[in-house]
Amino acid sequence: MASSPPENTLLNRLDRSALPRHLAVIMDGNGRWAKSKGWRRVRGHEEGAESVRVVVRTCRKLGIRALTLYAFSEENWARPKAEIEALMRLLGRFLKSERQEMMDRGIRLMASGSIERLPKGTRQLLGQIMADTAGGEHMVLNLALSYGGRQELVRAARRLAARAAAGELPPEQIDEAALEGELYTKGLPQVDLLIRTSGELRVSNFLLWQIAYAEFYFTDTYWPDFREEELAKALLAYANRERRFGQTGEQVKGEID
Repeated sequence: MASSPPENTLLNRLDRSALPRHLAVIMDGNGRWAKSKGWRRVRGHEEGAESVRVVVRTCRKLGIRALTLYAFSEENWARPKAEIEALMRLLGRFLKSERQEMMDRGIRLMASGSIERLPKGTRQLLGQIMADTAGGEHMVLNLALSYGGRQELVRAARRLAARAAAGELPPEQIDEAALEGELYTKGLPQVDLLIRTSGELRVSNFLLWQIAYAEFYFTDTYWPDFREEELAKALLAYANRERRFGQTGEQVKGEID
C-alpha cells in the first residue's frame, strides 16, 4: 500500500502568531507560464485558478484573517477582447465551484474595484455569492476586480468632497480614518505582506494606500506554480523580518522606552 504523502514541512515550521493578518497577492505570470510550455494564454489562467484554490484553502487553514487577490486590474481592460471574455468565464466558473466551500468554511467573499464595469452576468453572480457568504467569520477573501489603486483614491477623495460640500463633514475632520472609511477595503486590516509572483519588481497600482507599511516578497515563480510550498516560503520570510513602523529595533524588542 502506498504511503501517505508527507505533510508540507515548511508549513509545519510556521509560527501561527507571526503570520500576517492581511495578505495581498499580485498573481502574475499566467500568460508567460503558458507560453513557456507552448500553450495558449488562457491555459495559464486556468492553471492559475487552481493556485487560487490552494492559496485560499491554505490561508484559511493557517488562520490568516484576510486575503486580497489582484484578479483583474483597470489596465487589464486593454487586453484582447477574447482574453477578457475568457477571464470573465473563468471567474464565473471559479465562483460557482467555490461557493459551497466558502460557505462551509466561513469565508466571506468581497470585491474591490469598479465592479460596475464587469459583465452583467458576472456582476450578478458575484453579488449573489457575496450575499451567500456574508455570514463568514473566519476569513475574508477579497477579489480586486477592475481595480486600480489611484482610481480608488480618487473615488475616496470625491466621496469625501461630496460629503463636505453637503455640509455633512467639516473639511478639518478629513483625516486618515475618514479616507480609509471610503476605500473599498473598509473594515479590513492594513496589508501586512504583499507577494508578487513571476519576477516583476513593482506594485502595479495595487492597494497603494493599504500597503504603506507592508512587507514585500517577490518571487520568480509564475503564479500557476505558486502552491503551498511557495506560500510557506513567503510566510517564513515575513515571519523572520523585524517590523519597526518608524521605531528603532531596540524599541520594538522592548529594550528601551
